[in-house]
Amino acid sequence: MPLDKFLSGISRFRQTVYPEHRALFEKLARGQRPEALFITCSDSRIDPSLLTQTKPGELFICRVIGNIVPAYPDAIGGVSATVEYAAGVLRVPEIIVCGHTDCGVMRGALAPEDLRQYPSVAAWLRYTKIAERDREPSPETLTALAERNIVAQLQNLRTHPIVAQRLEAGDLGLHGWVYHIGPGVITAYDETSQRFLPQAPA
Repeated sequence: MPLDKFLSGISRFRQTVYPEHRALFEKLARGQRPEALFITCSDSRIDPSLLTQTKPGELFICRVIGNIVPAYPDAIGGVSATVEYAAGVLRVPEIIVCGHTDCGVMRGALAPEDLRQYPSVAAWLRYTKIAERDREPSPETLTALAERNIVAQLQNLRTHPIVAQRLEAGDLGLHGWVYHIGPGVITAYDETSQRFLPQAPA
């Protein structure tokens, strides 16, 4: 049973992981100072901390299908509250919106008639701003749509008052990434060329 697997994992965490990092967890118990708000899809294939090789406390994570951030003040709720808290209270210096290849949300946005029995999903996908219709999209098409969706969500982020204030002050960075699941690489949006470019190794 999956639950047994999870409970076994908790046991291993307590027995081996926690003791090794006790000082970190005791420090985190007193507060957090994350270095970025990481907005990504709920897709089970994405692990933000594994992908960025970060430790607990370093990322403030918002997971929502399609890595969607509705424009302010439309659909004020969990995503907008997370953005406001991260940028206004925690004062994160960076916001990263990370999409991915083979995104089911992009497939759904291309064929909304297939989502009639899932009205909440269909309503949420309005924020992808995808107008095309293609019942059998290629992997390349899905990746291109994921990129366009990232650009749209970056634009939406700029409409949030606290984000706009921080951007005007020059103390907040916005970044758009696409995680390519198969090869395990990241492409990042370059505003100058308006293209997604491979991240060069450090």
